[in-house]
Amino acid sequence: MTRTFWTRLALVLPLAAQTFCAASLQAQELKPMPAGDAAPMMIIDRATFVPVVAGANAFEVQSSTLARDHALNKDIKEVAEMIIADHTKAGEKLKVTLEGKGVPLPETQLAPKHRKMIEQLQAAKGNDFDTLYLDMQAEAHMEAVALFRTYAGSGDDQALVGFAKETLPNLETHLAHVKMLIEKK
Repeated sequence: MTRTFWTRLALVLPLAAQTFCAASLQAQELKPMPAGDAAPMMIIDRATFVPVVAGANAFEVQSSTLARDHALNKDIKEVAEMIIADHTKAGEKLKVTLEGKGVPLPETQLAPKHRKMIEQLQAAKGNDFDTLYLDMQAEAHMEAVALFRTYAGSGDDQALVGFAKETLPNLETHLAHVKMLIEKK
């Protein structure tokens, strides 16, 4: 009996130790890492970041100019004015940042999606215009916040990383104002 007990124990002990070690490793793997240690979900290089930012910025100014001129709601007109001012400044800052590096700002072109959105805004009237504008601004600013946050955390050009970090709070403010107006509607 003693021999059988020790034989079984000798067979089970390594298995138990292996299970304990695996569980211990799993527990270590499941511990959340501090946010500063998190790897970015994607990496965006300068060649991608700059034209996307320039086009999105132009969309924000154009769509907000339409809103300033055609929105019914005075709060929407005020937010549009803020967006025009901030995005005009951001466009100038982007240009200066690139010129400081000897890189010209590429010709700004609206993405096909943004051209279509401008056409939709131009065709909308009254409350439909106001609703459409707010929906478009919410979408555009969520995308911009994600883009700027990603580049600020993983960009390959430190001057543009600084630009992204400096611009991000304004984008978040715009998004908050737009969401507030959507909730009020």
